[in-house]
Amino acid sequence: MRVSDTFVYRFAPKSWRVRLMPLQMLLRIAAFVLIVLVLARPQTNDSWQNKSVEGIDIMLAIDVSTSMLAEDLKPNRLDAAKQVAAEFISGRPNDNIGLTIFAGEAFTQCPMTTDHSSLLNLLQNVRTDIAARGLIQDGTAIGMGLANAVSRLKESKAKSKVVILLTDGSNNMGDLSPMTSAEIAKSLGIRVYTIGVGTNKVAPYPMPVAGGVQYVNIPVEIDTKTLSDIASATDGDFYRATNTGELHDIYKEIDKLEKSKLSVTNFSKRYDAYQPFAAWAVAVLLVELLLRITVFRRIP
Repeated sequence: MRVSDTFVYRFAPKSWRVRLMPLQMLLRIAAFVLIVLVLARPQTNDSWQNKSVEGIDIMLAIDVSTSMLAEDLKPNRLDAAKQVAAEFISGRPNDNIGLTIFAGEAFTQCPMTTDHSSLLNLLQNVRTDIAARGLIQDGTAIGMGLANAVSRLKESKAKSKVVILLTDGSNNMGDLSPMTSAEIAKSLGIRVYTIGVGTNKVAPYPMPVAGGVQYVNIPVEIDTKTLSDIASATDGDFYRATNTGELHDIYKEIDKLEKSKLSVTNFSKRYDAYQPFAAWAVAVLLVELLLRITVFRRIP
């Protein structure tokens, strides 16, 4: 009985399709290797980088007494001050900037840093009712607020050291007088820019009453002479802001300060780096599947 076979074709030339058939297996192996790499979850390494940048050292000293809840600046004095200060911080990425808050007492909300994301978070966390809720003694201790900010700058090596002090009242609390703190700042080569916020006459103040809030007009009493004397003693300037627009302009003017070189150490955190391997694995699998159903398609 004669049976047909393919013996006569064993020396026949192979087509390019036949020669490239092992490519399917190679692609599948490559996809498997890439998937294993993805499951291994590769990550980049943490790294430190030193660099020199142009900047100055700045401490923001912001009044958070209950009078800062007055709404002659919208939405109120403190929220307006926080908004403008946040824009100021964002516009000076190379500066060391810190934050002091004060009412009847003062403390550092954030030491000087170039990590402005953290600084902005801490600034936004300053509550407008911090003194009203008794978390800090109410009042206006300008001297203590300035002294706290100055203490953060005393070890600074920057060419320019600046305090931007914002308040809406006059000094009535604290163990240090404003001028004593100003003399300390002057001896350390620190310039103080003072800002008095509030209208010139009266301001609407939200007074809590049973079942809601009642607005009463309170007189605006800003000790402009003391603020001006502090600025003059330290070679700074005094500004008055009766609305949010003027406060923006004041910070823009202060933004023109000179700069000096600072040495900054940047730290980069590790992060997942599997995404390129996952993308290549999907691409290789798709190519292998496409070749199998087109070029290398087999008839059963």
